[in-house]
Amino acid sequence: MQLYYRKLHAGLIMLVLVITAGCKYDKEELLYPAPNPPSNCATTAASFSANIFPLMTAKCAIPGCHDNTASGGRVFQNYSQISVAKDRINIRAVIQKTMPASGTLTTEEINMLKCWIEGGGLNN
Repeated sequence: MQLYYRKLHAGLIMLVLVITAGCKYDKEELLYPAPNPPSNCATTAASFSANIFPLMTAKCAIPGCHDNTASGGRVFQNYSQISVAKDRINIRAVIQKTMPASGTLTTEEINMLKCWIEGGGLNN
């Protein structure tokens, strides 16, 4: 009888180990991102100098992030630095919504970035 309980106990332990091994802590918002509402780039302002640069200066190129210390890995102080990183900005800020670190962008800001990038990331 004791042997039966040992086998049962070992079996239960194995079952618990198998079940818990499949558990992991993923961010649901990264696995199932909320879709961006469609943007009408014909009516969405996407000028680098008037819209994108002020947005980047206010939300990204701040102390501790993408300022001239590059503590965020990249510096976003001018057009060429931002333009080179536009594909990464698209992934992190528009698609994944994991940047800026201070909080997500508004729908309007996401649409501005999206339209600027889809329009070729012009220095306009």
